[in-house]
Amino acid sequence: MKDLFSDSISVTPKQNSERLSKPQKLFNSLIDRIGKQRALLAGWEAAMPRFQQHYAANMQPLIEQTEAMRLEFVRRLDKAFSHKGLNKTERRFVRDLLHDLVSELANETDNAEMKTLYRKYAGVDFDQEEAEMMAGMKAMLEHELGMDLGDDLDMSSPDVFIQQMQARLAEEQDKQVQAENERRAKRKKSAKQIAKEEKLLEEEKRVNLSLREIYRKLASALHPDRELDPAERERKTVLMQRVNQAYDKKNLLQLLELQLEIEHIDQAAINSLSEERLTHYNKILKEQLAELEEQVQFVDYDFRMRFGIDPFASLKPDSIMRILEKDIVLARQELRDIESDVNATENLATLKTLIKEMRRRQRDEDYFDDMPF
Repeated sequence: MKDLFSDSISVTPKQNSERLSKPQKLFNSLIDRIGKQRALLAGWEAAMPRFQQHYAANMQPLIEQTEAMRLEFVRRLDKAFSHKGLNKTERRFVRDLLHDLVSELANETDNAEMKTLYRKYAGVDFDQEEAEMMAGMKAMLEHELGMDLGDDLDMSSPDVFIQQMQARLAEEQDKQVQAENERRAKRKKSAKQIAKEEKLLEEEKRVNLSLREIYRKLASALHPDRELDPAERERKTVLMQRVNQAYDKKNLLQLLELQLEIEHIDQAAINSLSEERLTHYNKILKEQLAELEEQVQFVDYDFRMRFGIDPFASLKPDSIMRILEKDIVLARQELRDIESDVNATENLATLKTLIKEMRRRQRDEDYFDDMPF
């Protein structure tokens, strides 16, 4: 039997000098693009478990240790802030640094201790400020969109608030689309619109018939109840399950692959597909390609969100382990740096040296930020 993947199906010229028609070229192109998307999905499925295991064993502990050290650094700076040995400039720098650090940590960890310190160094309640910010965002969106988002949104968590707002906006958009569709349905259709709809329905019917025809041929060839040999019956049962799954999903490519696999059709049959049949097939393959591309985009987006990967970085299944290894190296360095900062707070002399170094780094960063390039 033929060992096949998507690129084993294509229309080939009967003679070397013969040119393929546009439907034939499109058929081959769609098959090739579907094969690449399927390979990409398979690559993600294979790479993800290894990445997750390595992340949990090596990256997650570093993240937790770094967070604990950042909290400890803030506690020590808070304690050192009132030290009489600091001059006004140093004290002002420590206050501004604490303001930034507790704001970050309160946002990232929802830590009650950091929220208390935020009130101390910012002069306002963290949760109240967050609620006011979210209320302002809600009011701005309502003004821009000209709609009422309601008063039942959860303002206690920015993440929950944003998710609820997105859901509310999607719900409102669906209502508007539905209302527009209802308005269109009530309008009297022109002869041209009626003819177009009838043509689309007829085309959809032919597409479904094409799929149904392949399904019937496969079902007839693979029906397990007609087999007396137990081993052959079991083989056909498995194949028939694959046929049913492919047909339920309107997966033309898998149905064609199954036909080749059981030698129900051959390359000559593929080459002899009529222009009309190819047109129907191409419509199905376009829909299948769009679904696969959407799945790949979702997997990619979900992966980036879950593991904090740069949304604009080039990302492929075979590169994620290299990215993780680099991130682990950076995380280890970050942990060493924060540990060094924490150790520097143990006495006044090393604390002053740390403040001086951090002020110098800040001036350098401000200098380069102001550069026109």
